[in-house]
Amino acid sequence: MSAVIDSGHAHDEQAHGPYGGIMRWVTTTNHKDIGTLYLWFSFTMFLVGGVLALAIRAELFRPGLQFWHPEFFNQLTTMHGLIMVFGAIMPAFVGFANWQVPMMIGAPDMAFARLNNWSFWMLPVAATLLVGSFFVPGGATAAGWTIYAPLSTQMGPGMDLAIFALHIMGASSIMGSINIITTILNMRAPGMTLIRMPLFVWTWLITAYLLIAVMPVLAGAITMLLTDRHFGTSFFNAAGGGDPVMFQHIFWFFGHPEVYIMILPGFGIISQVIPAFSRKPLFGYSSMVYATASIAVLSFIVWAHHMFTVGMPTAGILFFMYATVLIAVPTGVKVFNWLTTMWRGSMSFETPMLFAVGFIFVFTMGGFTGLILAIMPIDIQLQDTYYVVAHFHYVLVAGSLFSLFAGFYFWVPKWTGRMYDEKLGKWHFWLSMIFFNVTFFPMHFLGLAGMPRRIPDYALQFAGFNEIASIGAFGFGLSQILFLWIALKVTVLGQGERAGQRPWDGADTLEWTHLPSPAPYHSFHEQPVLG
Repeated sequence: MSAVIDSGHAHDEQAHGPYGGIMRWVTTTNHKDIGTLYLWFSFTMFLVGGVLALAIRAELFRPGLQFWHPEFFNQLTTMHGLIMVFGAIMPAFVGFANWQVPMMIGAPDMAFARLNNWSFWMLPVAATLLVGSFFVPGGATAAGWTIYAPLSTQMGPGMDLAIFALHIMGASSIMGSINIITTILNMRAPGMTLIRMPLFVWTWLITAYLLIAVMPVLAGAITMLLTDRHFGTSFFNAAGGGDPVMFQHIFWFFGHPEVYIMILPGFGIISQVIPAFSRKPLFGYSSMVYATASIAVLSFIVWAHHMFTVGMPTAGILFFMYATVLIAVPTGVKVFNWLTTMWRGSMSFETPMLFAVGFIFVFTMGGFTGLILAIMPIDIQLQDTYYVVAHFHYVLVAGSLFSLFAGFYFWVPKWTGRMYDEKLGKWHFWLSMIFFNVTFFPMHFLGLAGMPRRIPDYALQFAGFNEIASIGAFGFGLSQILFLWIALKVTVLGQGERAGQRPWDGADTLEWTHLPSPAPYHSFHEQPVLG
């Protein structure tokens, strides 16, 4: 065991290379440094995407065109979606994987250290292309984040920049996934069998397989789009014998597993946090592993529930409807196991636990609205209304983002050796939780009343709920400035109390797994930390 730890120390010294200052970060092959880079990049993109969201909500504060013309409004909605999905949520989870996976399995680093560096540094290039599309003739694409053909075949050069950015981000994801899979399968410490791995490692192993399976599908779709735009093909042009609906099928065959790519690592984080603050082992470890794998497999057979209005045959509609209801079962198993873990536990409610409990509440609400949208006759009425917007923001903002916050507060004492400001952390939770619900809960009512999404203007009957939503959005956005200050204090400024070996008062003995801790798990506590 000591050999593993010694090699970790030696690797820390070597991986930074001979450079100091900025070049240390450019050339680093250390998994902790790269994890830090991913997390700061994703938070930067989160702020950029958040500013676009606030621009959208400012326009929708009241009826009439106040700030933006309709074309630019549609550019805002498109770029907000693309930046949040590919620039904020996915890289943030990869950052957590880089930090945690090697330490959780007792590995000195990731399997392919230089590939790890490369997979990160592709992302700022892609982000520059994506954000830069605002500044080319005609502006960014206004085809929606789903870039549906044939509309996306008619857009200006901003569409091409978005296509190239997605290609680069997809390549980065595939390289990162290969690295994670190889690390987990080949570099576990002695005694760390697959069925003894922490849940976070399991969820990332399954997520990495999903990424490798579906990112090439997206690449194929946008490559066909590119050739339709510039090389005279007619994949999605009905006049040339193509089919616009085919683009939707290909996109959503990527897009629905992508939704689970953005939530499964979050499930893993919550499965680490709740046992720690309940002072109990996770209930039903094996069933959690099987449920995660079931979600991943089933995610490939539900894609067309996004397409109930395209004119599918009844048999197809029924298949996708039943499959969508079926995928709720393993998700329900997870929620049941988390609640049962808390049941009669010796719980304490520090900031990570608050975000974890908040996650269960809001994610379950998003799951129930998803079940409602799975029912075809209801979905026909609610398709492309604000009810759908409310649903997927409850799953992705409150799901993915709250789990990321929980993971940050939970692990940052181990990363930096410092405790974050607990009082400010709790303020961050309550402000985020309240303003999130003020923003998105009224959207359910807007959708049920028939307000369509992606429009800059609306009838007077929708004004009240839109005002409430816009006020909530600005409150939620400002709450994240508080999080930035908390993160800067503990990471960059090095403020805060020194964190002990057991920052959560002994809770971390149950942090990793359902089993009593054998020697390999202690390697995490003995790992050197930066800061």
